[in-house]
Amino acid sequence: MAVAVYAGTFDPVTFGHLDIIQRSIQVFDRLIVTTTNNSSKDEMFSLDERIALLKAVLDGNGRVAVMPFTGLLVDFVRTEQAKVIVRGLRAASDFDYEFEMAMMNRALAPEIETVFFVTSPQFMFVSSSLIREIAHAGGDLSSFVPSAVRNAIIRRLEGNETGV
Repeated sequence: MAVAVYAGTFDPVTFGHLDIIQRSIQVFDRLIVTTTNNSSKDEMFSLDERIALLKAVLDGNGRVAVMPFTGLLVDFVRTEQAKVIVRGLRAASDFDYEFEMAMMNRALAPEIETVFFVTSPQFMFVSSSLIREIAHAGGDLSSFVPSAVRNAIIRRLEGNETGV
């Protein structure tokens, strides 16, 4: 069974992320979508909230598991007995960072491959940070995130709990 891991901050999860997930499960038997706390990012949602949102939008797909991780991604991949890390590329500007990470992961765990999926054209400009900016400015998010995510963002910005 070919198992892959797709790691990201997913703050929030977007249609671009879901595009990569849907295309990944056409290639791999099982996909583990994982996230962790990232101290270098100003996160809108907590780790638990991001996990809950991912589960909500991926509900019903038995080939996709959602779980958090701590520590090094390659250690998590080994623990889950996966052999592949999935990464999405939106634009050429993503490549340098992603290539550097792939090479570091290869140095740490040469038995684990990194596979890149180029985001579908309609999602190439969508990023979680832009979604947060649009949300803060009161823009319409419905073309960029699932309704459950849009509703959670609105609740968060209104100062309410996400209700996830």
